[in-house]
Amino acid sequence: MLQLVSRPLSCIRVAGRLPSRSLMDLRELVSALNNFASLSLAESWDNVGLLVEPSPPHTVKTLFLTNDLTEEVMEEAVQKKADLILSYHPPIFTPLKRVTWKTWKERLVVRALEHRIGIYSPHTAYDAIPHGVNNWLTKGLGACNSIPLHPSTSPSYPTEGTHRIEFCADTAEHLQTVLSKIKDIQEIFCLTTFPVRVEGKEQTRVSLNCSQKALLEVVALLSQNSLLDHKTEILILQKPLLPHTGMGRLCTLSKPASLSDIIERIKSHLKLPHVRLALGTGKTLDSPVKKAALCAGSGSSVLKGTEADLYLTGEMSHHDILDAVANGISVILCEHSNTERGFLSELGDMLTIHLQNKINVIVSEKDRDPLQMA
Repeated sequence: MLQLVSRPLSCIRVAGRLPSRSLMDLRELVSALNNFASLSLAESWDNVGLLVEPSPPHTVKTLFLTNDLTEEVMEEAVQKKADLILSYHPPIFTPLKRVTWKTWKERLVVRALEHRIGIYSPHTAYDAIPHGVNNWLTKGLGACNSIPLHPSTSPSYPTEGTHRIEFCADTAEHLQTVLSKIKDIQEIFCLTTFPVRVEGKEQTRVSLNCSQKALLEVVALLSQNSLLDHKTEILILQKPLLPHTGMGRLCTLSKPASLSDIIERIKSHLKLPHVRLALGTGKTLDSPVKKAALCAGSGSSVLKGTEADLYLTGEMSHHDILDAVANGISVILCEHSNTERGFLSELGDMLTIHLQNKINVIVSEKDRDPLQMA
């Protein structure tokens, strides 16, 4: 006798089909990557985002992560059938005037397009985000609280300009004269007028946003037209700071540790057999470290002037090291990319979750710092 068995629909699978990751359209993936770390957080000098795009439509099954995109790493990406390379450092930085086989960076573009591989770079956007490179580097110090050395401001703050100026005009003729001249000034935004009653008199109040440069011209104009008085207000428009976001980190250790202990922690975290050390004036390996300032990569400009017991970065100029040492600040250098590369493994896990496991995310095995001990 044939017996029918009822089963939940979720338990039924089509024979011969196994669960697998799906594909993502390149533009959908780029949008998701931009949501993971807004490119507006990158430094103005940086070259971030999608740098090389195969002709659409382009689907991505494998996302390949690397710190530096060298020719050796490119060949690895080709062999592993990558569809998009996420290179932390932008392989195209100085503008290319041609794409030939002559230079190695041109060859990267040629190879990428030949094999329909896109190239995306986040660089300093990943430095700024709370879950980025610098946050990962702080873990090498041990338990600590950290804040950005140079906080980022909200990129989507709607107000244009750096200043707002408001003033009153008592007659329509006077107002039109001034407004006609203001309209000739560059970098004036959001100019509005509205009626007000001042000291019992009906007047027109003018409000406008402007740049720092335009502010000087507006103030000079108001002074020439006798409108610069006690009723004039000048406000600085400050964009709100983004929490835990920005360049570099100032870390306060939960418990002070000796410099020698900190060195061992950093070597363990970065998986390095050695680091370079400059002892601050009056300091020894037994000196306690309570505050450490750090910046992944090249940290001179970010760390300069920060009060701390220790600077941790990849590289610094000779004279910036001398300045730090003279101020009693010890310096640990790990080579540029050694302070960044270890983040890729953590990044891979985060992106797998962020992209809802839709594509394969793999990390380069060939990527390495170009410097080695000889």
